Amino acid sequence: MRRILAQARKELTQLLRDRLAVALALVLPVVLLLLQTTAISLTVSDLPIVVQNLDSSLLSQKLVDAFRQGLSFHIVAWPTDKQPEEAFAANVARGVVVIPQDFGRRVARGEQAEVQMLVDGSDSNTAKLIAGDAAQIVRAFNAETGATRPEPVTAAIRLWYNPSRSSKKFYGPGIFVMAMSIFPPLLATLAMSKEGEQKTILQVYVANISAHEFLLGKILAFMIVASGEALIMMAILFGGFGLHFAGDPTPFFVATVLYMFCVTTFGNMIGAAIPSQVAAMQVIALTGFLLVYMFSGLLFPISNIPGSIQWLSNFVWGRYYIEVVRDAMLAGGGWPSVWWKVLVIAGIGGGFYSLAWRNMRRMQLKD
Repeated sequence: MRRILAQARKELTQLLRDRLAVALALVLPVVLLLLQTTAISLTVSDLPIVVQNLDSSLLSQKLVDAFRQGLSFHIVAWPTDKQPEEAFAANVARGVVVIPQDFGRRVARGEQAEVQMLVDGSDSNTAKLIAGDAAQIVRAFNAETGATRPEPVTAAIRLWYNPSRSSKKFYGPGIFVMAMSIFPPLLATLAMSKEGEQKTILQVYVANISAHEFLLGKILAFMIVASGEALIMMAILFGGFGLHFAGDPTPFFVATVLYMFCVTTFGNMIGAAIPSQVAAMQVIALTGFLLVYMFSGLLFPISNIPGSIQWLSNFVWGRYYIEVVRDAMLAGGGWPSVWWKVLVIAGIGGGFYSLAWRNMRRMQLKD
């Protein structure tokens, strides 16, 4: 144990002497958390649309006012003598509402009055939001004016866990996991590959230290660094984003310790296998960033990933930790919901350690 602590102290001393590494360890995760949660939003507002009212009735003007009062849309001026498709080509609007000439008269007679909605489908997600919000406005208009009889069955919708649909509360835990997946393994792999690149690892080979002690010392050092990152980001999540533990926090704490072990061991494994800082850093960027970013459910549900590559998400360690963190801060299911995900994280970390030790076990070989 004394050798492990000595190795960890040596790694921390080297890290503190490098100001750039300290900034990489503590400042960049905070910058990533703030930028990503601010740049990504679950709600859409002030989408530009054009309303072509070809009817001069009071009822048609009320429908226009209904679109104008909505938070989702912003009505821009457009001449009625121009084709609505030209608004898309001119990049003036993302949607067009066309009210026909006999709209008011048909509604007064109790007949069906159709309102045409054209949507720019170049961005499919925005197109779905425009179509959905426009349909809600029309339904509310019908209910207010009594233009249609009440439907026999209605749905009362209540949003759980994140009723305000706050983007920060949803993406904050995910960005927290992504930062934990990038920076601790990056620092660990740079420290390990540097020793192989500069051949200082030979001094370790002739020293009286085993491969297990050498690896555990490095892992402990960067787990301490990862703990500092986690505390800073959790302070931002709780103090700035309004998050809190929804239930039993012990699964989160246990999973966090295991995940720090997992990612720092992964960094040491890559550094031991690739004695080049540039190459090792590229591998960490590919795995720690790209796989976690795309296959963990951070941006979109895993079920939305095409089936031909969806199976890859089963091997992405960040997927299981994201689910644990979101459960702790939003749902509050506790151990019954996430116990097996914690075990998966521990198993993946153990696999990484075994591979790292296989690369370093020649330290224990005797002449």
